[in-house]
Amino acid sequence: MIRIPAYIVNGIIAQAINELPNEACGLLVGSGSDVLKQYPLTNIDHSPEHFSFDPAEQFQVLRSARADELEIIANYHSHPETPSRPSEEDIRLAYDPNILYLIVSLAAEVPVLKAFNIQNGVSTEVAIEVT
Repeated sequence: MIRIPAYIVNGIIAQAINELPNEACGLLVGSGSDVLKQYPLTNIDHSPEHFSFDPAEQFQVLRSARADELEIIANYHSHPETPSRPSEEDIRLAYDPNILYLIVSLAAEVPVLKAFNIQNGVSTEVAIEVT
């Protein structure tokens, strides 16, 4: 399970809507299963079908997390027109088995946010508790 404050969930959804038609992306930092900070990042692919983090921004988040004695516990991205589940590309590019992968889908009228653990090419949905 991952615990995320409602204002961060709202921030992820707002970023996803604001960056349409492209995918939005970012990192979530915290401790254990508790998300404490959201870091929206630039999708340098500027694509509605895939994303890549800006490496300089990603490194800055890592430095900030370490300075705060926190860790990156999840990354997130949006699916503007497809369901909230990992695509084949998402699974193939999920290199870190120690973090969760969150996907917000804007395909329906109400955005859907789900979390996944992805290891060895297998994705398993993880519960999200909104606090």
